[in-house]
Amino acid sequence: IRLSLVGSEMCIRDSTYNKCGTCRKAVKFAQEHGVEITEVPIREKAPTKKELNQMLAIYNGEIKKLFNTSGVYYKEGNYKDKLKTMSVKEAIDTLAGNGNLVKRPFVIAGEKGSVGFKEEEWNELYI
Repeated sequence: IRLSLVGSEMCIRDSTYNKCGTCRKAVKFAQEHGVEITEVPIREKAPTKKELNQMLAIYNGEIKKLFNTSGVYYKEGNYKDKLKTMSVKEAIDTLAGNGNLVKRPFVIAGEKGSVGFKEEEWNELYI
């Protein structure tokens, strides 16, 4: 999910994967709180390098937090070991080139942002 502020309204661009239970929970939470949702499938359209760098700054440079570490692509690609030697630029390029590797939901709202869904965090950041 990418969350963006449009005027004074909050709008979520849904960058989820429809088989992801966490994504479905996040979408339901947003809908229950009156947040508009526009779907953008993350597998077909990964976050941009600019969005990934913004999220990296939010997470104080912890690049691993942006990766879907429980996903098949992460495991099969041996990213647990690759991340130890990858530059930040290489990691951002990798994520921008493969939405399957990005932790979801992926939310950017102005200067705020988060990956994953934790209801308490979302209440604090977006509601």
